[in-house]
Amino acid sequence: MILLNSKKRLITSLIVLVCGIITFILGLGTTGLVDETPPLFAAAGRAMSESSDWLTPKVNGIFRFDKPPLIYWLMGFFYSLPKNEIWDSFGTLSARLPSALASLFLMLMIGDTLFCWPQKGDRQFLTPIVASLGFALSPLIIIWSRTAVSDALLTGTLGISLLMFWRRMASDKNDQCISAWVFLGLAILTKGPVAFLLATLTLAFFLLSQSDWKRLLRKINLKKGFLITSLISIPWYILELIKEGKPFWDNFFGYHNFQRYTSVVNNHAEPFWFFLYIMILASLPFTPFLYHGIFTALKDFLKSSKENSNITETLYTFSLCWLASVLIFFSISATKLPSYWLPAIPAAAILLSNSFVSLKNLNKSYLYIWIFNILILFGVSIALFFSNIWLSLINDPEMPNLASELISYGIIFKAKLFFYLLTLVAIILFSIKSRNILLYLQILLLIGQFFLMSPIRKLADTSRQLPLRDISKLILDIREGRETLAMIGIRKPSLHYYSRQIVFYEPNTEEGLINLSERLINDRRKNYEDQPDYEYKSLLVVIDEYSSLRQQWSKINHQKLGKFGIYNLWRIQKSDLNKYSKFLVKSGYKSDWKNRKVEKF
Repeated sequence: MILLNSKKRLITSLIVLVCGIITFILGLGTTGLVDETPPLFAAAGRAMSESSDWLTPKVNGIFRFDKPPLIYWLMGFFYSLPKNEIWDSFGTLSARLPSALASLFLMLMIGDTLFCWPQKGDRQFLTPIVASLGFALSPLIIIWSRTAVSDALLTGTLGISLLMFWRRMASDKNDQCISAWVFLGLAILTKGPVAFLLATLTLAFFLLSQSDWKRLLRKINLKKGFLITSLISIPWYILELIKEGKPFWDNFFGYHNFQRYTSVVNNHAEPFWFFLYIMILASLPFTPFLYHGIFTALKDFLKSSKENSNITETLYTFSLCWLASVLIFFSISATKLPSYWLPAIPAAAILLSNSFVSLKNLNKSYLYIWIFNILILFGVSIALFFSNIWLSLINDPEMPNLASELISYGIIFKAKLFFYLLTLVAIILFSIKSRNILLYLQILLLIGQFFLMSPIRKLADTSRQLPLRDISKLILDIREGRETLAMIGIRKPSLHYYSRQIVFYEPNTEEGLINLSERLINDRRKNYEDQPDYEYKSLLVVIDEYSSLRQQWSKINHQKLGKFGIYNLWRIQKSDLNKYSKFLVKSGYKSDWKNRKVEKF
C-alpha cells in the first residue's frame, strides 16, 4: 500500500511538473524584458554577477534599495553560469528563472499537499491536479511568473512556507519544523517585513480557529523557528545598514515599506474594496468555483467548530485564514497594486479545488455554478466577436500599430476560435453531466497557453522591445570617446540594461533640457562597466518621435544617427545643449532634478 501510494504520488507530481513547465518555463527567454520595472531587477542582478559586489544592489550607477537581495542573488547566480551569453542571448532567461521556478515549486507543493492530506470527500488523484492548475492558470500568476520582478518569488517562498507550517501541524510524526522557517526567512529576504507579517496573520487566524491551538503552536517550534528565520534574513539588513547607513534606512524601510503602506505612492490609490475586484479577475474564468469553495469551506468550518475537528482535514480552513490575511492586510494599505494579491492565489487555488470536490454530486449548486461559468466563457467569446469595436480604442504611443498587428498576426482570430471551442466544449460536458468538467477545461486552457500567449508575447516584444535592443546595438557601435547617453521623453530602463551604459533620463519639457545640461556637470556617476567621459564634446540622445517634435528639442542642432520604431538616436554637441539651456533659464524656466530625486530606482 505504501509503495502504491508512493507510485501514485510520483505520477501526480510528474503530471503537475509537466503542466508547470508548459506554463512557466517554455519560451521563457525568447523575448526581451518588459519595461519598466523588470530591466531594473535584471540590471541589478547582472551587476552583482559581473562586479562581484553581492551586498548592495545598484542600477545605472545608483543604489537600488527597493527590495532585499534574494531576487538579485538568484538572477546573479544564473548570469554567472558558464556560457550564459550563448544560451541566454537576451539575458531574459536568467532574469526570469527565479520567478518561474518559484511558481513551479509552489505548484508542486500545492499538489503534493493535497495528495498526501486529502480532505473530506476528496478525490485524491484528481484534486491535487485541479488545485495546482487553479494556481498556475490564474491570469496574474501567468503574467508575474514570467516577469523579472520579485512578486512571484515572494509568492513562492511564502506559499511554500505556509504550506509547510500546515503540513507540520497536520503530521502525526515528531519531525522538527525547520523547512517552514527557512522558507519564511527566504521570503523576508525577497520582499522584506511584509512576508513575516502575512505569515504571522495567517498562522494567528488559523490557530485561533482551533481548540487545541497550544499543541499546534508547540509543533511548529516557535522559539527555534524565530532563530532560524532571523539567522537567514537579518544579517543582510545589518550589513547594509552598517555599510550605507541612513540612505538605506530611509529608502528601504522609510519609503518602500512604511510610506508605501501608510500613504499613496506613484499614484496607486485604489478604493478599500479593490482586492475584492482583483480576486474576481485573478481566478477567471473559474471565479464562481472560488466563491463556492470559500462558502463551502466557511460552512464546514462553522459546522466543525461545534465538534472536535481532525487537524488533517483543516487545509481549507487554513486556506481561508491565508486568503483573509492577504485581503485584510493589503486592503488597509494606502498603496494598492494588482500584484499585491499574488500571495493569496495559492490559497484561492486550494479553495477552488474544494468546490471541485463538493460538486461531485450533480445537485442544484452544480447546475447554477456551471451555468454562471458558461456565461463567463460565452461573454469572453462575444467580446472577441465584437473585437473590431474595442480594438479601435487601443491607443498605445509605443505601439501605434498594435490593433492592426493583432489582426494581421492572426492573434484575434486564434483567440476567437479558442474561446468559441472552449465554450462549446463546456456546454457539451455540462449537458452530459460530466463530473470532471472543471479539470477538462483547465487542460484546454493549459493548451491555450501555448496556442495564444506565445504569439502575443512575440508581438509585444517585436513592437516594444526590439527597437530598444536595436538602438542599443547601434549605440555600442558608434559611441565616440565614452560619450554620455541620455533618454528624453518616454523612460525605458531597458536602454540601460541593453546598452550597459549610464543613462540620464529626463522628460521632454523645458525643465528636462535644463536638468540634462546641469546633471552632466553635477551628477557625474559611474559604475563597474561604464565610466563616461563627462568632458567629451558631444553626447548621445535617444528621443521618441513625439518628444522630438517639441520646440525646445527640435531647435537644438543634432546629428541623426538612426531610427528604430518610435525612437531616434541623435548626437548633440554639449555646447549647443548648454547654450539653449541658458536661453531657457533666461526665459524663466528652472531645473528641478534635485527636488524630484530623479531616477529614484
